[in-house]
Amino acid sequence: MYGNFWENLRNAFKHSDNSLYKLIAINLLVFFVVLVFRVFMTIGGLGDLYSTALSYLMMPAALPRLGTQPWTIFTYMFLHEGIFHILFNMLFLFWFGQLIHQFLGSRKLANLYILGGLAGAVFYVLIYNLAPYFSQSVNSSLMLGASAGVFAIVVGAATLSPNTTFFLLLLGPVKIKYIAIFYVVLSFANSAGANAGGELAHLGGALLGYLYVVQLRRGIDWGVPVQKVGIFFENLFSGRKSNVKVSYRKAKTASGGGFSSFKKSSKSTPTPVNSGEATQEEIDKILDKIADRGYEALNKEEKRKLFEFSKK
Repeated sequence: MYGNFWENLRNAFKHSDNSLYKLIAINLLVFFVVLVFRVFMTIGGLGDLYSTALSYLMMPAALPRLGTQPWTIFTYMFLHEGIFHILFNMLFLFWFGQLIHQFLGSRKLANLYILGGLAGAVFYVLIYNLAPYFSQSVNSSLMLGASAGVFAIVVGAATLSPNTTFFLLLLGPVKIKYIAIFYVVLSFANSAGANAGGELAHLGGALLGYLYVVQLRRGIDWGVPVQKVGIFFENLFSGRKSNVKVSYRKAKTASGGGFSSFKKSSKSTPTPVNSGEATQEEIDKILDKIADRGYEALNKEEKRKLFEFSKK
């Protein structure tokens, strides 16, 4: 990134390769706007109007209502009301999102968040309309929060590099694969509880995160449509045209837990302007090393070169 957390967050929209901070900034901005409206409208005796207005941004489980407000399949994943709800979502997004950014780059981080949110919404609607347990509540159920997209990133990171270790308070070092497994199991256990809709969305997002990485290892990027839309709007507002193409190579082995391999190429590979810039040959060797031994096997210089190359 470009500096400390607050500097990156403040300048989130001034750079084109920091979708992690863009996602956090959008969620925070929406949260504070909603908070201001909630406080002033409630104090002004318009609490019911506020609740009604908010419901038009939340994801409904009922298909007829979803048909009249289809935009909610996107808006719900940036919407929070409770302070702890957004706090924990943004913390997990930040922690695990950094790993996705290092492995796959900024665009695929955004792809994974959006696709996870969409998968969570689809799974939520599907189960609520098919399972008899929810038949009495399907018409009144609404959902909000970034959890499905965040779960996709958590599970995606754990699939890419399962043995990466986080140091947790009171627990010490814990491999992220165990963190991901714990939260997926917890969501499954609570999927028939008070927050059933949210927990089901977690499971949908988690499944998408795993499948996205598995398919990416095979050279199939499910996020291409999302990425094309993002590039379109970037070019629309910036007035520039992107000429970077992305291609993939299949892994030599599926062991090691790291991302198999990926590379970016343009029509011609320019000669490095300085010795610190990685050549395509160096990147290929680094990617082969990840495929054979996992991302953790890279040294600091190799990680730097891969990170810099992913921003091109």
